[in-house]
Amino acid sequence: MSEPYDRLLRATADLPTPCAILDGPALATNTHDLVRRAGGVPVRVASKSVRVRDLLDRTLAHDGFAGLMTYSLAESVWLADLGHDDLLLAYPTADAAALRDLVASEQRLAAIMLMVDSLEHLDLLDALVGTDHPPIRLCLDVDCSLRVGPLHLGVRRSPVRTPEQASALAAAIAARPGFELVGVMFYDAQVAGLPDTSPAVRLVKKRSNDDLAERRSAVVAAVRRHADLELVNAGGTGSLEVTGTDPSITELTAGSGLFMPTLFDRYDAFHARPAAYYALSVVRRPADDVVTLFSGGYTASGPAKASRAPSPVWPDGLSLIGSEGAGEVQTPVKGAAARTLRLGDRVLMRHAKAGEMCERFDRVALVDAAGDVELLPTYRGEGKNFG
Repeated sequence: MSEPYDRLLRATADLPTPCAILDGPALATNTHDLVRRAGGVPVRVASKSVRVRDLLDRTLAHDGFAGLMTYSLAESVWLADLGHDDLLLAYPTADAAALRDLVASEQRLAAIMLMVDSLEHLDLLDALVGTDHPPIRLCLDVDCSLRVGPLHLGVRRSPVRTPEQASALAAAIAARPGFELVGVMFYDAQVAGLPDTSPAVRLVKKRSNDDLAERRSAVVAAVRRHADLELVNAGGTGSLEVTGTDPSITELTAGSGLFMPTLFDRYDAFHARPAAYYALSVVRRPADDVVTLFSGGYTASGPAKASRAPSPVWPDGLSLIGSEGAGEVQTPVKGAAARTLRLGDRVLMRHAKAGEMCERFDRVALVDAAGDVELLPTYRGEGKNFG
């Protein structure tokens, strides 16, 4: 058995399965590599791609990282109450209870920045907490998709795309009591989150980068006419090298690059070093070259296709069965290696995405180079579920 699989399985042999495992040396290498790839631009850590509070704190302790990008307002309030003072909520919220918690505390208001992309969001916030609330700090989400004729290449997020649209919304926010626009965000999903699997993909990325290099600076200049910006956030794990060279931005974001799930295996700009795994136990043998694993149906979000399925990585040569895939309580795998597996043996799997894996586990086993194990609670293990 090769490194790191032998070390990880030996270290966690006494832990019940399913068992989430982090390879400490790979995690450390990935942490340093994100900073290197950012080229001196501060990296904000995406909490949704980690969901282990101790690991978020440890990552922020490294030079080159600053602040968290959160995915839930309730999560943001929780982290603010625990002492985090730089929290950018990446998505708009309609959580009335969390909004009431936010405006009830000056410390939370100072620590948390909400995401908006329309005046409708401000109307909703006022409707949920009243119009006499103290100033709420806002970040404007700008659409970064590539438009080629009628084609929309990228995710469907903000309706704000042009400098003119951004300027108009910034001016309207400036005139609105109870709100302060202090940030702008650009997430280039079709660059940062798309593997380099074909010449067509590489062409889309190049055209996107060329478009954004011009459009980002124009949007930022337009917004600055109406707002005193504290941050201009951009990029993701897959686009740090390119986006970090744009002088109009002040920070980058990354999170998946710490764990390196399978969706990040085929990028030209960097070599993925997998750090996150989970172990499943063999519980039956329906055929000579097929074994069935207990649990394991951890399919990642996004379009329902093979790239979102988990992958068996040890023993080498195993694969999911197309007619069953990864199941809720059993996952059959096939291959020559299955002939040598016995009941009770363990198979290592990798998830397609990063932090989603942690929603399935109360703790992760962090295994260092010597094979020593540290058990760290996930958000779920701390009794937190943010959707």
